[in-house]
Amino acid sequence: MYEILPLQLSTGTIVVLVIAAFVAGCARGFSGFGGALIFVPVASALIGAKLAVPLLLIVDLVLTPGLIPKAWRSADRGNVGVMALGAMIGVPSGTYLLTHVDGVMIRWAIVAIVAGLLALLMSGWRYHGRPHASLTAAVGMTSGVFSGAAQVGGPPVVAYWLGGAIPPLTVRANIVLYFAISSVLSITSYLIAGLLTWETVGLSLTIGPTFAIGLYIGSRLFSRANEATFRRICYGLIATAAIIGLPALDGVLR
Repeated sequence: MYEILPLQLSTGTIVVLVIAAFVAGCARGFSGFGGALIFVPVASALIGAKLAVPLLLIVDLVLTPGLIPKAWRSADRGNVGVMALGAMIGVPSGTYLLTHVDGVMIRWAIVAIVAGLLALLMSGWRYHGRPHASLTAAVGMTSGVFSGAAQVGGPPVVAYWLGGAIPPLTVRANIVLYFAISSVLSITSYLIAGLLTWETVGLSLTIGPTFAIGLYIGSRLFSRANEATFRRICYGLIATAAIIGLPALDGVLR
């Protein structure tokens, strides 16, 4: 039992990871995205990207299966399937980058990806055309690379589907179903790459409860709070997380 617990980490590190998981859960529960953008930069700075990225994947995968049955009934499964085909190429490619690139370089890349995707989200840009198979697959491949490398594959998919002429219920169902498939692809790819360890499982048991609480609170806030204000708060938290995760600040903040 003790072998799977993160005993090698300091109490302060675990506390920061738990807090980051809670904030990430709040953002994910409210907006449907942003959890990885908040958690991964902070966690990567503390425990390394090769542990932080699969850690969030496990927690997210365990806590979201209840959404799948309803999504299966409401989603455009053909469109989701085409995007998933792209992800089948993208996820292993991203996993390769995660396992073969220097940890500090991965952290710089994560910060750059987070900053770029945050700028995309804040710009309000959406794809307003009809979903074509080739473009859908390309978006899935891009999202898959981001997911495999850092589990931050949400913004390209969200921006693409929200901007199309698709009913909101179908959009949400598409997103839920796609990321369920993408998570399975990531788990498979990480298992093959040896990224899923008992250490990862132990840490997931540590941060999972607070992430779940955050999901619940975020979902409740969605029905009560002003969405524009909360999104601005999420964007601020994401930007703060990216700054904290900068390797250049290791000697200052850590």
